[in-house]
Amino acid sequence: MYSESDIDAAVAAGALTPQAAEAFRTHVAEMRAAPAVDQESFRFLTGFNDIFVSIAAVLMLVALGWLGNSVRLLAQPDAPSPLAGLAVAAGGWGLAEYFTRQRRMALPSILLLLAFTGGLGVGTMMLLSALLGVVPEGNDRAMALLIAAAAAVTAGGVWLHWRRFQVPITIAAGAATLAALSIGLILAAVPPVIDYLSPLIFLAGIAVFALAMRWDMSDRTRTTRRSDVAFWLHLLAAPMLVHPIFSAFGPRTELGAPVVIALYILLGFVALAIDRRALMVSALAYVLYAIGHLIDQGGGKGGSFGITALVIGSALLLLSAFWTVARAWVVDRLPERMADRLPMIDRRAVA
Repeated sequence: MYSESDIDAAVAAGALTPQAAEAFRTHVAEMRAAPAVDQESFRFLTGFNDIFVSIAAVLMLVALGWLGNSVRLLAQPDAPSPLAGLAVAAGGWGLAEYFTRQRRMALPSILLLLAFTGGLGVGTMMLLSALLGVVPEGNDRAMALLIAAAAAVTAGGVWLHWRRFQVPITIAAGAATLAALSIGLILAAVPPVIDYLSPLIFLAGIAVFALAMRWDMSDRTRTTRRSDVAFWLHLLAAPMLVHPIFSAFGPRTELGAPVVIALYILLGFVALAIDRRALMVSALAYVLYAIGHLIDQGGGKGGSFGITALVIGSALLLLSAFWTVARAWVVDRLPERMADRLPMIDRRAVA
C-alpha cells in the first residue's frame, strides 16, 4: 500500500514523472468509482511487518518502563518512578531513529511517537512533582502549574521530534500538549475555572480545528503529507469539540435527545463540507445513546440497541456510498469564497 506522500517522494526522486503520478491517481480514483480526493487516505500499514515490529516495540517499551520504575531515584512513596516515563520516551526516540527515519514504517512510527510523547509528559510531571514536592491531593494551583510545565517540556520535545522525523501525527501531538499547557496556565491563574473545564476544552478544540483547516486548505487536492497532518489534527479536534457540546445536553432530559440528534445532523453537514469523517465518528456514541433513549421512551424496551444500530448503520453506509454526491450538493450551496478554500470535489478537474 502506498500513500500520497510516497508517490510525491517518487516524483521528487525522479522515479516517476508528475504526469505518470497523476495518471496513476486518476486510474485508482476511476477504479474505486470515487474521486481520490474523497477517499481521505492516510498510511497506517505498509505490510504485516508493521504489526510484527509494533508488537516487538511495545514489548521493549514496556520492559524499559518496568526497568525504569525499578530505579527509585527521586520517586515518591507508592508512586511510579520518573525514570519509567523518561525511559519509555528515550526508547521511543531511539527506535524511531531506525524504524521511522530509515525504514519509514507507518504503524511503528505512530506508536513510537505516542510512546515518546506520553513517556516524556508523564516522566516530566513525576520528576517535577518529586523535585517540588507537589502531590495530586495538594494545592490545585500548584498541580495546574505542574501540568503546564510538563506540557511545555513535552511540547518542546514534540517539536524536536517533528524536526527530526516528520511523522504526520506529531503536529496533532504537539497541538494536544499546547492545549494542555494553555488550560493548565488558565487553571493556575484562576483555579475556580476548573468548574468550566468543558468550555475550555471546547475552545481548545476550536483552535485545533482551525489549525487542521489551515493544513487542509494548503493541500486542497490532498496529494501531500499536509493532508495526513490535517487528518490527525481533525481526529484530535473532533472529541474536543463533540464531547463538551453533547455532554451539555443530556439525552435523558426532555429536549436532550432531540437536540443531540439535531447536532449530529449539523455535524454531518460540516463533515461533508470539509470532507472529514472524524466529527461524525466522534459523536457516534452520543447519537446512538440518544436515539436508543427515544426508542425506550416510545415503549421499545429491550430492542432499542438493535433498532438504533440498524438505523444509524444503514444511514452511515448509505452516506458512505453517496458521499461524493452528497458532498457536492453541500459544497455547491456554500458561498463561492468559502467553497474555493475547501478540498476539491474532484482533483481531476485541477489536473
